[in-house]
Amino acid sequence: MADKKFSILYVDDEEHNLISFAATFRKEYKILTAKSGKEGYDILHNNEVNLIITDQRMPEMTGIQFLEKIIPEYPDVIRIILTGFSDIEVIIEAINSGRVFRYITKPWDENELRMTIENTRQIFELQVSNKELMAELTKKVEEQEQTLKLFIKYVPEQVIEKALKNDQKSIFEGELRNIAVLFCDIRGFTPMSEELSPKEVVSFLNDYYTIMTEIVKQYKGSVNQFVGDEIFATFGALESYPDNEINAVFCGIKMMENLHRLNEKYQKKIKREIQMGIGINYGEVVTGNLGSEDRIRYSVTGDTVNTGKRIESITKEFPNSILLSNTIYQKIKDVVNVKAWEPLFVKGKKDKIHIYEVLGRK
Repeated sequence: MADKKFSILYVDDEEHNLISFAATFRKEYKILTAKSGKEGYDILHNNEVNLIITDQRMPEMTGIQFLEKIIPEYPDVIRIILTGFSDIEVIIEAINSGRVFRYITKPWDENELRMTIENTRQIFELQVSNKELMAELTKKVEEQEQTLKLFIKYVPEQVIEKALKNDQKSIFEGELRNIAVLFCDIRGFTPMSEELSPKEVVSFLNDYYTIMTEIVKQYKGSVNQFVGDEIFATFGALESYPDNEINAVFCGIKMMENLHRLNEKYQKKIKREIQMGIGINYGEVVTGNLGSEDRIRYSVTGDTVNTGKRIESITKEFPNSILLSNTIYQKIKDVVNVKAWEPLFVKGKKDKIHIYEVLGRK
């Protein structure tokens, strides 16, 4: 039994044809009739129509002209035309151009027309089903894109791309790389945060992270981790560039130059100058994913990282300073002015290390 909701508009300037068609198919389908293309166009505006069957030869507007007119507004309606043998070439051209689904010769045979309508109904239902599936697929894709955008805020995009390309085991394989590491910390953050409400502390940290992260990206670095008020950035871990060391040092200088933006915004709320300390090191690290099958995190580990953190901690006694290890100084000494410090001990090291304070670009 055909779906009674399937609606057919039959257009013909001969009234007896309209009556005959309606009488033949009204038990199986919803039948609408029109004596001209104009009347058919008006009916389309007020009714849901799934199939249009129209005579070709009509006064004022031919069947093809009528079907061409309705395509922009009703592209999903299936279109069939009735014609005599003398118009076959014109009809075939219309079929090839997509304006007409198929044609039926006049006078129409009831069995042939019934079979054609039933085939059309099935095609229409398939089109509706495909459209619903495409809409659902589009929605799923949009949801996945939103999830990926959110995920990238937690995991660097390059890490995600690598994980998707490799198998489950390979994502836990570490990689040795020579990179520059940068640690940036707010000096005296704990007593400063006591002067702010919890919401104000979060707002301050977000502003601080936003300003400094933009600069890290500008110099082709990647923020590896936020820990409290500390920013840990790498240059060359995810994607290596020829000037990783220079980028790291110039990034530190730019970060310090932009500290005034925080001071200007929070000078009324915080009754003290906001100060930072930056430590930069260069050397070999292990990059990759650490964790278990249930939970993993991208990590950069090694003595280079630990030493970089120790160098940054020295700035507690020397706020608003940028300190370099000897390994990175040797690679950038031609582009920055520095002040060499006396060798000193840092936690975790048996021997004293050489430290250089950045004074500015050359």
